[in-house]
Amino acid sequence: MKTGFVILLMTTTILSTSWGNYDLPSKPPCRPGFSESFYTVFVSRDILQGQSILKDTVVSSGSVKFDSCREDEAVGFESSDPSFKVRKDGSIYAERDVSSLLEPMQFMVTARSSPDMPVWETTIKLALAGYSPPPPTAPTARIAEGERPAPDTQPQTSVITFPRTRLMGSSGLRRQKRDWVIPPINVPENSRGPFPQMLVSIRSDQDRQIQIRYSITGVGADQPPNEVFSIDPVAGKMFVTKPLDREERSSYHLRAHAVDMNGNKVENPIDLYIYVIDMNDNRPEFRNQVYNGSVDEGSKPGSYVMKVTAHDADDDTTGNGMVRYRILSQSPHSPIPNMFTINSETGDIITVAAGLDREKVSQYTIIIQATDMEGNLNFGLSNTATAIISVTDVNDNPPELTARTFSGEVPENRVNIVVANLTVIDRDQPHTPNWNAVYRIVSGDPSGHFTIRTDPVTNDGMVTVVKPVDYEMNRAFMLTVVVSNQAHLASGIQSSLQSTAGVTISVVDINEPPFFPSNPKLVRFEEGVPAGTTLTTFSANDPDRFMQQIVRYSKLSDPANWLSINTTNGQIITMAMLNRESIFVKNNIYEATFLAADNGSPPASGTGTLQIYLIDVNDNAPELLPKEAQICERISAHGINITAADADVDPNVGPFIFELPAFPSSVRRNWTISRLNGDYAQLNLRIQYLESGVYDVPVIVSDSGNPPLSNRSVIKVKVCPCDENGDCTTVGAVAAAGLGTGAIIAILICIIILLTMVLLFVVWMKRREKERQTKQLLIDPEDDVRDNILKYDEEGGGEEDQDYDLSQLQQPESLDHIISKPPGVRRVDERPVVPESQYPIRPVVPHPGDIGDFISEGLRAADNDPTAPPYDSLLVFDYEGSGSTAGSVSSLNSSSTGDQDYDYLNDWGPRFKKLADMYGGGDDD
Repeated sequence: MKTGFVILLMTTTILSTSWGNYDLPSKPPCRPGFSESFYTVFVSRDILQGQSILKDTVVSSGSVKFDSCREDEAVGFESSDPSFKVRKDGSIYAERDVSSLLEPMQFMVTARSSPDMPVWETTIKLALAGYSPPPPTAPTARIAEGERPAPDTQPQTSVITFPRTRLMGSSGLRRQKRDWVIPPINVPENSRGPFPQMLVSIRSDQDRQIQIRYSITGVGADQPPNEVFSIDPVAGKMFVTKPLDREERSSYHLRAHAVDMNGNKVENPIDLYIYVIDMNDNRPEFRNQVYNGSVDEGSKPGSYVMKVTAHDADDDTTGNGMVRYRILSQSPHSPIPNMFTINSETGDIITVAAGLDREKVSQYTIIIQATDMEGNLNFGLSNTATAIISVTDVNDNPPELTARTFSGEVPENRVNIVVANLTVIDRDQPHTPNWNAVYRIVSGDPSGHFTIRTDPVTNDGMVTVVKPVDYEMNRAFMLTVVVSNQAHLASGIQSSLQSTAGVTISVVDINEPPFFPSNPKLVRFEEGVPAGTTLTTFSANDPDRFMQQIVRYSKLSDPANWLSINTTNGQIITMAMLNRESIFVKNNIYEATFLAADNGSPPASGTGTLQIYLIDVNDNAPELLPKEAQICERISAHGINITAADADVDPNVGPFIFELPAFPSSVRRNWTISRLNGDYAQLNLRIQYLESGVYDVPVIVSDSGNPPLSNRSVIKVKVCPCDENGDCTTVGAVAAAGLGTGAIIAILICIIILLTMVLLFVVWMKRREKERQTKQLLIDPEDDVRDNILKYDEEGGGEEDQDYDLSQLQQPESLDHIISKPPGVRRVDERPVVPESQYPIRPVVPHPGDIGDFISEGLRAADNDPTAPPYDSLLVFDYEGSGSTAGSVSSLNSSSTGDQDYDYLNDWGPRFKKLADMYGGGDDD
């Protein structure tokens, strides 16, 4: 008799005897996915098309429930079986008639909330109503009603038997009773093994009677990727064979089978769900390695610059995939090293300080770090990218027209034709807002018949008809045109006289179009007018009074897309809330252009401009300025002057009210605010002395609007010691920055020691150089009469490397020419005129017996050589080369006859005085 599978889980398993018979734990954090990983539905054998099979009949819920943890996102469901579909509310119905359902079946349902979210899946099992397999025979395969397994803190083997009986009713779907709940198997990714690693043990109750063979099927077993999981066919132990990667696949759905030795099915297959637990194994990756952004010079703090984005492949619902940003470095550091900051969550980069100057620094390079684990540097993984921020130029050269007058002509009732071409010169950088010309007609066209468009290539102004002209009303137009740039002129730069010119336009008589009697039309409304408000009726008149023509209206220009116009009566209705602080509002005026056209043949049309003057309301709270300041640590008359900035205008700005908050109490105990005037106040110390450091002082500033708006701002105050002039001292500024007096003294001592060591080293080098220069090269001749070898501390290449005439060292053959010289210095180092002795040449391949003869001949030649030295020396017989141009000093012979006159040695200086005394034969002899 069949009794069912048994699963042996080698972990602590939670058992349940019924769906409503266990305690609910506390609500866990939201985890996206299906409420159940397995749904069982009891249906009849015949299912009609459109019949709901999973509605108010599901165990634990009335439909397939999926939670994306995001309330504003829609969830899409898909069924793996084309016979069944899933509605948006999670109810499952039959797409077509399904008849003769003979045995239970199952299919998968997948859900996805957005394209960038992972796909989640669950299993729907359809069981026949009235289908009841025989109950299990093994009494240990089930848990009696009302019983629970005893808790055990140690890992235990849980025996799980598949359900064999179900309670049936007329509704078809009933809750399962007294069944084991097979929990999913959780496997962490990137496990180090050892592999194969056992996950679960499966066995059938009939393995005691017959031999069972187990197998598993599904993705990861017998479907790609194959052999990720394996099972011992005899013992039923299932293993994972290699590390899993959640980023490749987050879950596996396997089916376990049990057959006998003949291949006959012993048990119905069971479903096994393996979930891969995410690990932090992926660094955040920036979409770009280099980001480029720009910001105008002179931008205020808080100006948006750019946005960087990094993506982490790990689960973004856990800390593994939650990325935070920060700035590591900024280059260059001018004017301060932290000109920019980044939103840690969104990656938006904004300015935090004033002082951007393109003429000084045209580009900044910022290194940005993205770290997962919500920015935890100890546990998170990080990556970096580079942001290059360019500082753009401002407009300091006004455009100039090339002529004072221009002319053209226009046909009546014609629009969108160019009637004159205006040329302009601008010395700013081409094709930038500082160079692009914007032409305006300031006079001569009160009805708005003309507009001037700018050629994007040549920057010329093309005078264009936008509203038909009436020949009967105006035969010519004298326009005054002013040219400017897209960007406003820099502060202090005035417009040029050549920025204005006259344009004469002649009108050619043709049919007349409709026209707006008030063009431009000005209306006044408070800002914040909601959508759907009727502002005014902007209608046009048709001059062709004798023709029954219908005029239709449309919107031609609406920069902010705030307005709509009724096509039949010209009624202007708002489509969005009007905001005076919008960039499209100039001088509190918002302009929109509309078109009126009749149904004549050919139809004619005209344009009109609507100007909306927006009255300011108090919708912007004031901001405290400055953000940072410094003050002396002792109370003085020199306080910190503070003010506020408000985006509104009078009367919703100053005078401002500055207050210190009541909490924390230390603020009012240490600080005080005194009013200077309507826009300024002074922050000062209340106590006599405050320790040096940086303090965050909160200040509440309120404007004068009705009702007034308030803002709590924080000013960073550096408290430091001051000199007699009330300025922070250098030591005090360092101490205020965080260094104590002891640290400052230690730094100064180290600097003094370093300078002393450098000075001693320089003195030692000077002394050594002086000793080297004063060192005697020779021993005093008065103290030593011996021949000496002088060492000059240099190495040369020999005689051939010296630019000396060594032939002068030779002894002359005769001293007659020296004796006959006039008195003075005499030399005996002349080269003799006798020929030099020739040494024998060694044969190339000498015979061993000839070596003695060769040496004897060389010795004989050396003895007879007058140039040889008078002492034993080494004779070189195999010298190769040109030889020395100087002969040998051995030819200097000593004379023992005593007839040589050495008195001239007295004339050679003190170094030869000893020789003169020895050989001169003076009175001492």
